[in-house]
Amino acid sequence: MRRFSKSFTQQEPLSEASIEAAVAVMRTGRLHRYNLLEGEKGETALLEQEFADSLDVPYALACASGGYALQLALRACGLVTGDRVLCNAFTLSPVPGSIHAAGGEAVLVDILDDTTVDPHDLAAAARESGARFFMLSHMRGHIGDMDAIVAVCDAHGITLIEDCAHTMGASYAGRPSGTFGKVGCFSTQTYKHINSGEGGLLATNDPEVMRRAIIMSGSYMLYDRHLAAPKAETFHETRLVMANMSGRMDNLRAAVLRPQLAELKLRQARWNTLYRHIEAGLGDHPLVDIIPRHAQEDFVGSSIQFRVPLLAPDEIARFVAGCEVRGIPLKWYGKPQPEDYTSRYDSWRYLPATRALPNADRILAELCDLRLPLTFTEEECDDIIQLMGNAMEEASINKPRVNKSK
Repeated sequence: MRRFSKSFTQQEPLSEASIEAAVAVMRTGRLHRYNLLEGEKGETALLEQEFADSLDVPYALACASGGYALQLALRACGLVTGDRVLCNAFTLSPVPGSIHAAGGEAVLVDILDDTTVDPHDLAAAARESGARFFMLSHMRGHIGDMDAIVAVCDAHGITLIEDCAHTMGASYAGRPSGTFGKVGCFSTQTYKHINSGEGGLLATNDPEVMRRAIIMSGSYMLYDRHLAAPKAETFHETRLVMANMSGRMDNLRAAVLRPQLAELKLRQARWNTLYRHIEAGLGDHPLVDIIPRHAQEDFVGSSIQFRVPLLAPDEIARFVAGCEVRGIPLKWYGKPQPEDYTSRYDSWRYLPATRALPNADRILAELCDLRLPLTFTEEECDDIIQLMGNAMEEASINKPRVNKSK
């Protein structure tokens, strides 16, 4: 049996610009975020400034991880222990995990067929729970109807926090992902759009939220060394009432990220070329339904999702196993047990009893997910399409074929 030989988890090597920037920091020994010479701005502060500029917002904070950024955002926006926080039913475990870690209680919201949050169920969950916060996850890079989502939040007095771990560089109706709510949180973990191994970023237009986040991130009384921040003299009260929970990014990781941030638009174009290639090939298969994209969404196609609604669970399991033996690690959200990075809301047993989520249950039972590393070529995408088609044929040998054009 023919196998695909390249790794789906191996990222591109860091560019020479990132390597040189990292070496320059290491030669100084000044890795800590505030270990600077007189007049030196520092890599972390410069990354924050450049990232804020890229989103056209005034304030940004580089964090030790994307999960830390989410926790910090909740606390900086005023969450107190026991507060309920609305959250997509379809997301990755660090999102409800951050709510739990910050002392909140996650209340799950159902999804639409395109995997994005259902604004009608969001409104229902808001009424039922009295939640003051919504942590919106743009899961696997899909941005929902932001006009409807923002309208629901406004109507119910809900503070919107965006989890943009999969949408750095994406936008909706020309507006960057992460700028629709009070705070946008981003990840720079290895499998995201820019790579520092682990890391995150937080962005906001709100000066008091940023003051709180800076103090909590471990600035001590060095907040005047931040560039994408409110003026130092405005910290007089905030500095004395916020706890230090150190977690700002170091200069080494920031140095690695700055050249990558400058390359993000080019990376988006390369990812979307691969995505459209796979989308066209898999979309032709009569048993595959590609997850549609919103008309106003400008996405970054670092992964692709599709449903197989005509297959029974045992057939999907055979399809996934057939892809695996062919060297294609396809993820299926319908698996009864969590695997690798993939888990479903019913495996997060630390959560309280969840609301009824009928559409999430139906969609996730059929949903498959595939990473698209930039190390792949379009020709290799053709091989992936063929091998996945072979696995599908084996798994569904007796299935009638449907003409999608009808």
